[in-house]
Amino acid sequence: SELLQDGRKPANPAFWWVSDEGEEVKWSFEELGSLSRKAANVLSEACGLQRGDRVVAVLPRVPEWWLLNVACMRAGIVLIPGTSQLTAKDISYRLQASKAKCIITSDTLAPALESVLPGSQLLRSKLTVGRGSRDGWLNLKELL
Repeated sequence: SELLQDGRKPANPAFWWVSDEGEEVKWSFEELGSLSRKAANVLSEACGLQRGDRVVAVLPRVPEWWLLNVACMRAGIVLIPGTSQLTAKDISYRLQASKAKCIITSDTLAPALESVLPGSQLLRSKLTVGRGSRDGWLNLKELL
C-alpha cells in the first residue's frame, strides 16, 4: 500500500472519475470541499446568482457535473440537470419553464445551444466547462 511522504496512508478519494479514454480525476474530501467552495463563488459572483435561483446544466457526466452539483448545494442554487441529448426545443422549454438565470454547458455543446438562448428573457449568464473559451460565455476553469 502506498504511503504519503510523511508516512500516512493517502485518504480514500471523495471523488474518483475515469473517462472512456482512461483519464482519471481523483479529489480528496479536502480538494472537493475547496473546489466546490470556489465553484459556488463563481456561481454567486461571476454568474450573479443568488439563493433560490435556478441553473440549467446541459453536460455530459464530466467531473465538473458533480462539482457543480455540490457547489449549487453550498450556494442554495437549484440545479436543473439536462442530458446532452436534449434538442434545442427541449432546452428552450426548460429555460422558460424554470425561469433559469444561468445555463451551464460544455464548450462543445455551447454552439448548438446558442440558437435558443435569445428567447430566454431571464438568462443572465452562460458558463462553459472545458478548455476552450467562447465569446459571450464565462469559462469555469479560468474562473476557478
